[in-house]
Amino acid sequence: MEEHLIEDGKYRYIEKGEGTPMIILHGLMGGLSNFQGVSEYFPSKGYKVLIPELPIYDMPILKTTVKNFAKFLEEFIEYKGLKDVILLGNSLGGHIGLLHTKMFPKMVKALVITGSSGLYESAMGDGYPKRGDYEFIKKKAQDVFYDPEVATKEIVDEVFATVNDRMKLVKTLAIAKSAIRHNMSKDLPKMHTPTCIIWGENDTVTPPNVAKEFHELLPDSDLYWIEKCGHAPMMEHPQEFNDILDAWLKKRNF
Repeated sequence: MEEHLIEDGKYRYIEKGEGTPMIILHGLMGGLSNFQGVSEYFPSKGYKVLIPELPIYDMPILKTTVKNFAKFLEEFIEYKGLKDVILLGNSLGGHIGLLHTKMFPKMVKALVITGSSGLYESAMGDGYPKRGDYEFIKKKAQDVFYDPEVATKEIVDEVFATVNDRMKLVKTLAIAKSAIRHNMSKDLPKMHTPTCIIWGENDTVTPPNVAKEFHELLPDSDLYWIEKCGHAPMMEHPQEFNDILDAWLKKRNF
């Protein structure tokens, strides 16, 4: 997917298709390629798919917060001249989407979250990998998925490089603490943006009860499950993920 990366001022992003803007928000350890299935499917369905590279490791340490990522997202939306956007986020990306929707509700037409943080406090900060121990990190990466084979060597190598970069590790921990501080349980009942919740039945990072709580707290939400699936449904079961999301968007006339 690298060949589609656009560098435009301070923004680096992928853009495909024309139509209703769908902005995809990657997770803390997630790359833009994690959403390849989505970005290949939805442009042909009348959506402009945009995947901005979030400045996870580019902000000063004191500004490395979920709130500042949400503000960065709003600046990107304004820069691109978009309105009535659909936000789709996995893990930390879901949390950023939720907080952005709370802060700028008029900009967001619909929200899609999968394996999102924002409720479960140890989702981001539990069990950080040991630096230098490749096999430990490989096991951690495999645990994210129901099928460990989804954690390719490329994915494991990327995580290994991140946790062995001291500044990136410090910022990863800063983001984890910020995610815990920005628990959204009190905010969600006031958020009326239509929300599609797609969750892996075997997610051990943000377990199924987290999805149920999101569904109970968000006033206008629909919850869908994918069997034999971990923390990143759009990677493990891309076709099923796309089918669920496509049907939901049609049902809601988005």
